[in-house]
Amino acid sequence: MIAMTSRDDDPGTGRVLHQDRARAQSFGGDADRYDRSRPTYPEALFDHILGPAPTSLDVLDVGCGTGIASRLMAARGATVLGVEADSRMAEVARRRGTPVEVARIEDWDAHERTFDRVTAAQVWHWVDPRAGAARAASVLRPGGRLCLFWNIGHPPGDVRDAFDRVYREVAPGADGYSVILGYAVGQRYQAEREGIGATPGLSGPEEHHFEWTRFYSTDDWLDQLPTHSDHAAMDADTLARVLEGIAAVLDGAGGGFEMTYSTLLLESTRSAPPAYAHRHGRAGP
Repeated sequence: MIAMTSRDDDPGTGRVLHQDRARAQSFGGDADRYDRSRPTYPEALFDHILGPAPTSLDVLDVGCGTGIASRLMAARGATVLGVEADSRMAEVARRRGTPVEVARIEDWDAHERTFDRVTAAQVWHWVDPRAGAARAASVLRPGGRLCLFWNIGHPPGDVRDAFDRVYREVAPGADGYSVILGYAVGQRYQAEREGIGATPGLSGPEEHHFEWTRFYSTDDWLDQLPTHSDHAAMDADTLARVLEGIAAVLDGAGGGFEMTYSTLLLESTRSAPPAYAHRHGRAGP
């Protein structure tokens, strides 16, 4: 297994993940597959993020990808704008109804627009944690919230053990860093926590977890595996052998398995600047 680090290191390159732009933009290589195969998010997550009056909220969805989370928030009535660095992903999001501006959040020009929520689904580890948090703070309205979330998979123990055997034989180390298999989660998002904590105007992040399940058939699981950057980085022969081995595991287990997901939410609130707080009779930060 590959040792965990507290800085979201990419074990394949030694870089901090957000600096590995080739991996960060590997998802657009098959954006339609990404959109159809990646998991959704639990209703309780958006109950928490959007609250009882979502129709009153303006949301900036950072790294919106193909718009999976954006569409779920828009369906509740929120006004959602996506920002996405990969034009191929953005094209799918637009086609499915999400307005998107193509840029990295660190470089994006808000044109003085502000928002009630800044969200990021499955993506903030590709963002410079300090520059991204500062950018979010600059566009959040007082009392607005930065909401970063990730799905962490926990397959049944026997299934994960069988998967591990395949990876050890074909792609050693790949399973040891895989969030979809539940590994490397203890300090995996420490850089993101530190970036928020170092940003003036943002409260220290609160952490919430939302548990849910999804059944994967063999075909479903094989369809989504290549959409993960660690698998996309494999050469074609290695990936084919991994998929063949995983298919054999799942076919031998009855053709599928029930995945338990834990969706991790890191949440921070934008405090009111002193002048704003004074005018509105509130305590300053």
